[in-house]
Amino acid sequence: MITIGPYTFSATDAQKTVASHHVVWDLMSEGRDTSSLTGLEPHLTGDVATDLPLVWSAWNAAADALRTAGQLPTRTIGSVVGLHVSNGGLPKLPIAEAEVTWKGMAGDRQASRNHHGRPWQALCLWSTEVIDAFRADGHPLAPGRAGENVTVSGLPWSQVRPGVDLRIGEVLCRISSYAIPCKQNREWFLDGRFDLMHHSNGPVSRAYATVLEPGHIRVGDAAVLEP
Repeated sequence: MITIGPYTFSATDAQKTVASHHVVWDLMSEGRDTSSLTGLEPHLTGDVATDLPLVWSAWNAAADALRTAGQLPTRTIGSVVGLHVSNGGLPKLPIAEAEVTWKGMAGDRQASRNHHGRPWQALCLWSTEVIDAFRADGHPLAPGRAGENVTVSGLPWSQVRPGVDLRIGEVLCRISSYAIPCKQNREWFLDGRFDLMHHSNGPVSRAYATVLEPGHIRVGDAAVLEP
């Protein structure tokens, strides 16, 4: 195990985090003036134990640098309309309130941690506006079915992307990456087209977040983009 501050990485977590570095960095940079990131991207050594702290530090430094440079969106207030947990598998079931730790939402687990469960995947967020648009096209989606922990409303979803912070109830979190769709979601899409919620199709993807400050969330709490 490798510990960085309050975050604990298994050997697999560490390996997959380092392997994801260039993807996350590109997502954070896409469409932004990245002059403020000059010199921040780490030179990886090939040794996971050495590289993991470099990657983790670089991701956080990059988000802070983009914020200082005015490359992140203005403050917007939405709301929490759903909280969801599962003992593994889909759909996640609704709850009225939840305690969020550094590891994620208490009472929630993944059936497989092959593509889930890293500290930067502690929470999965999605938008009712995106869900409603899919439903309008006939897809039998509903909050929680695609596996998000927190469903929010009233936020410009195109701006909820890697690097930005959200205050959700008492919890402060930072969007780290997009959640890649998997075949477990095929029954919520016509013709099994779960790939429709891939971020390459526009601002439709679920988003993963790192917990910066644990706390309590209730349905109806404010969800504040760039608090």
